[in-house]
Amino acid sequence: MKKILSAALAVTALLSLIGCNEKNKVAESGKVLNIYVWNEEFQDRFNTYFASKLPADVKVNWIITPNQEGAYQNKLDEALLRQNEVDADEKVDIFLVESDYALKYVNTDYTLDVIKDIGITKEDIKDQYKYTQDIMTDSKGNLKGLTWQACPGGFIYRRSIAIDVLGTDDPEEVGKALSDWTKFDEVAKKAKKKGYFMLSGYDDAFRVFSDNMKSPWVKDGKIMIDPQIEAWIKQTKEYTVAGYNNKASLWSPESTQGMGKKGKVFGYFGPAWFIDFIMAPSSLDDQNLPRAEGNGSYGDWAFCKGPQGFCWGGTWICGARGSDNVDIIRDLLKTLTCDAKLMTEIAEKSGDFTNNIPAMEAVANSSYQNPFLGGQNHIKFFLESAASIDKSSVSMYDLGMSEKIQSSMKDYFDGKVTLEAAWNNFYTAVLELYPRLSK
Repeated sequence: MKKILSAALAVTALLSLIGCNEKNKVAESGKVLNIYVWNEEFQDRFNTYFASKLPADVKVNWIITPNQEGAYQNKLDEALLRQNEVDADEKVDIFLVESDYALKYVNTDYTLDVIKDIGITKEDIKDQYKYTQDIMTDSKGNLKGLTWQACPGGFIYRRSIAIDVLGTDDPEEVGKALSDWTKFDEVAKKAKKKGYFMLSGYDDAFRVFSDNMKSPWVKDGKIMIDPQIEAWIKQTKEYTVAGYNNKASLWSPESTQGMGKKGKVFGYFGPAWFIDFIMAPSSLDDQNLPRAEGNGSYGDWAFCKGPQGFCWGGTWICGARGSDNVDIIRDLLKTLTCDAKLMTEIAEKSGDFTNNIPAMEAVANSSYQNPFLGGQNHIKFFLESAASIDKSSVSMYDLGMSEKIQSSMKDYFDGKVTLEAAWNNFYTAVLELYPRLSK
């Protein structure tokens, strides 16, 4: 019930509590900068690349609430609902959103217009990937947030396993062997015969399929099931029955164990952040030793596009209406999302694919090497996918729908319920979460 109330507040009550014509009149920066986030990723970027630019008398207050079970959104909603009632030093200044629920906040007056309210120019953002702005544009054409990263994905595979199964670990050759789903299935069969799992578990490929949906989850209040979702269910059932996956759930210990030296998983689908924040640390035998070849499976990986281009995730920075730190928000957005030199530095230091087309093209054509990927310059493999990303089907229901379809189908994959029962469980869970929708 709390989730339902929170969602309702976000899309209805939020609109009424802050006037549409409210203007931000800031004589000088406030003394407290309140930033709402769900993990420490942005905090790391902020501290590394921006904190030194803050006025000495400004205190940064991080409000970190995990994403699980909607906790972050609930916490943020509660704070935004009080935005007009609290003192300036308690107001939300900056908050982050993901693409799965971005529209919930974009289409309210809680988010400042990046250009009209904050002062970023169209020239500042001309080199960003278009889809990263499309996601944050409201129904009236106003841009409500920016990001430092673009998140095209691909297939990150184990080099030693590729050599055993395909006779090569060369990204170009492995890419050809995995260039469509029919070929991918053929390699899965070969990998099984060699004692390997093609994927770790049920939802490893989910984002590849869901990001290629042509229709949104909801249209005119009715739940829609795109053929790509049906294709994911069919493939995952076949892979589970045939033993092509390890029956692990994403983020579980069983999934990340497959990334270690003793792991038997051929590969994982993911974007650059998945490599840096999930795979690299999970590959290590000893977390206290340097990230280097010889420490676990670190360095025994490579990257190719895989059977379908896709995008997964991303973190957008929003300025909150009512903030007394609009000048700091402007400097932050210009520094972290508009500076081509800094975008290049982030990519070269962390392997992240940043939101600047000329910067990524320069890195792709440079001598950059990613040590986790055995010295491969994986950025060039991302370029084609990044340019083709289309987020026209994105909706405010994406997160809830994605979570419920994956959890509802798990029992079907394991043979505990029929496909019909799994679909019934999905609709029951979704209609409880979004009671205004219909089948």
